Amino acid sequence: MNTVLAFHQNWFYVAIATTGLVGVWGLVMALMKRTPPRGFEWARGIAIVAILLQVVAGVYLYSNDVRPGNAFHVFYGVVIVITLSLAYVYRSTMARKPALTYGILLLFVMGLGLRAWANVS
Repeated sequence: MNTVLAFHQNWFYVAIATTGLVGVWGLVMALMKRTPPRGFEWARGIAIVAILLQVVAGVYLYSNDVRPGNAFHVFYGVVIVITLSLAYVYRSTMARKPALTYGILLLFVMGLGLRAWANVS
């Protein structure tokens, strides 16, 4: 249990860094009106997996009565899942302008992660 808690506490930095960096990369490409390279698809996949690993660790901890944060901490985790679920549903629409839409999405998710971290007890 302590290893999952330590993972959840430390993986936060990886999840926030990857979503932030890939999000900024997407916005820069969109502003420069460039088509994202294949590496952007890989990077956004890695960023999404990173934040989902963080959520899965949080769900595991919560299900085992470990509360790393208050109710708002959990709330922001749920909003991250809802946000990524909606992005999955609208992925074909987002594919029209992938750099812009995924850039905004990942920066929004990074912001939600930062808000969750701000509510750690």
